[in-house]
Amino acid sequence: MRPRNEAKENAIRSIALEIIAKEGLENLSMQKLAKAANISPRTIYIKYESKDDLLIKLFINDVLGAYEQAVLKDFNEDIDFVNGVQQLWNNAFAYLTANRHAFALIQYGKSSPLLNNAFKKENIIQGQFFAPVHRFLEAQVKAGTIRNLPQDVHRALLFSPLLDLVNEYFDHAERPVQIITQAVLKECCEAVTKGMMKP
Repeated sequence: MRPRNEAKENAIRSIALEIIAKEGLENLSMQKLAKAANISPRTIYIKYESKDDLLIKLFINDVLGAYEQAVLKDFNEDIDFVNGVQQLWNNAFAYLTANRHAFALIQYGKSSPLLNNAFKKENIIQGQFFAPVHRFLEAQVKAGTIRNLPQDVHRALLFSPLLDLVNEYFDHAERPVQIITQAVLKECCEAVTKGMMKP
């Protein structure tokens, strides 16, 4: 790709993420994006087939790798279950609350075919991302620490509540009192880990 075209594509992606962060994913349209980037919509459609195609590329190229890196920061898969999950939660919460566009794409992916389509399009196999977390959970099952459930169920039990808490955090961001504090996050994490552990 020529440098000028690459710079233009980077600008399109950057402006798209800006719109998502400021106005929400539902307010991103190709027309709005073209206007904000000061280009014609046709220019965007040369590179992206549709809004979903743009979102898939944004998710893979601009969100997934950064999210994985942030979640795994200082994470040791040999740590005990409770402290390991607390580390993952703290890392994910810090990243998502500082990167609203990433959170919007992740939420959208949960309620649409975006994630499956993104993984198929880029030939990403399950477990390719967040491998240390998968190994950590498998080791906890083998050690008899947590209930033996399918990996997808473990992931849902661990991270769906966290994503809901991030959503509440943003809901309360402009209210007089922020209810999602570090203390609340810690208590919720303890409740989740306790529920997953074998009696």
